[in-house]
Amino acid sequence: MTVTARQIFALALPALGVLAATPLYLLLDTAVIGRLGAFELAALAVGTTVQSTVTTQLTFLSYGTTARASRLYGSGKRAAAVAEGVQATWVGLAVGLALAAVVAALAEHIGRWLTGDPAIAAAAATWIRIEAIAIPLTLIIMAGNGWLRGVQNTRSPLWYTLAGVIPGAILIPVLVGRYGLPGSAMANVVGISITSSLFLLALRRAHAGSWRPRWDIMRRQLVMGRDLILRSLSFQVAFISAAAVAARFGTSSLAAHQILLQLWNFITLVLDSLAIAAQALTGAALGRGSVEVARGVGVKVTYYSLLFAAGLGVVFALGAGVIPRIFSTDAGVLSDISGPWWLMILMIILGGVVFALDGVLLGAGDAAFLRTITIASVLGGFLPGVWLSLLLDAGLTGLWGGLLAFILIRLVAVVWRFRSLRWARL
Repeated sequence: MTVTARQIFALALPALGVLAATPLYLLLDTAVIGRLGAFELAALAVGTTVQSTVTTQLTFLSYGTTARASRLYGSGKRAAAVAEGVQATWVGLAVGLALAAVVAALAEHIGRWLTGDPAIAAAAATWIRIEAIAIPLTLIIMAGNGWLRGVQNTRSPLWYTLAGVIPGAILIPVLVGRYGLPGSAMANVVGISITSSLFLLALRRAHAGSWRPRWDIMRRQLVMGRDLILRSLSFQVAFISAAAVAARFGTSSLAAHQILLQLWNFITLVLDSLAIAAQALTGAALGRGSVEVARGVGVKVTYYSLLFAAGLGVVFALGAGVIPRIFSTDAGVLSDISGPWWLMILMIILGGVVFALDGVLLGAGDAAFLRTITIASVLGGFLPGVWLSLLLDAGLTGLWGGLLAFILIRLVAVVWRFRSLRWARL
């Protein structure tokens, strides 16, 4: 049995809709706030950095749950795969409430540490405190995506996501026009509340067993979660450092970094749609004991992902003089974007391979390897580039050069790991 292109894209295309919806929403948010001025855009950059740092530490609620649920689903145990979602939801709710309380309490202190500017920190703190309401709801959504992908259902998450994103997007200009920067956070909370409610309803319909928390299942989830949390933490240490250094270059640089970062986040999540298909199909193949099918998934998904990434690279190259102006008309911001723009395009193309093979290794449960190589690439590539750019006054181009080094190290590592087939013997 081989996996066909139709199977891959049947999973990838709805996943693309889910993954693209949120960053497109954030890009709209950035564009609306950008019209208020560089100050508000800089405050939004601080707020979104804090929010993404907190929520992405628990990506194992989606990726780890998918890996475990897809193995169970592949071996014919669908009810057990859904039960993984119940326990992941309990974890997300408990941890999310604790994180929301901490973030709300420390919002202004974090803002001052990131920027060194009391005015920007105060504006960001207001946004962060409102947005904290969405933290546990976001983690519920992560868990829901995880178990539904595991049972190879990526269509329902698309509708649930759109049901929240569309009303939120409509509310952004309305609430920002009325309340300024805080209106951005209000609109996001409304949208996430709708989406999380729909995921909970889907879990209620699919699960027929006990709803009580099961520590034995949660413990096994947290074993994989430990490695994925450390991996995510290394990402966030690097990106927080990058935001702090960009702030030291000035308000225009921080605003330019915010635009570049949101575009990069959008691109990586778009490429991740094929990685999600690879993860679900790899896990199911290994659950059936078929290593050769799993390897075939990796080869095909990498090929399609590289083609897609190359196409995106062409679009961003041709739009170099147009796309940045969608988000800002400030001359200083546009000048700071121009150098790192071309580094980002190279990263897009290389990322086509990196993210596809990440998906294969995650589907195989090879989280420990991904943890180790991510930490190594942060310490050996990203952080040295970020801090050298500050010491040498290299600006955003130097800073994004560190991110390029981070991608290159990961590329070499995941290609070697995939070819070795050690991931298939876990």
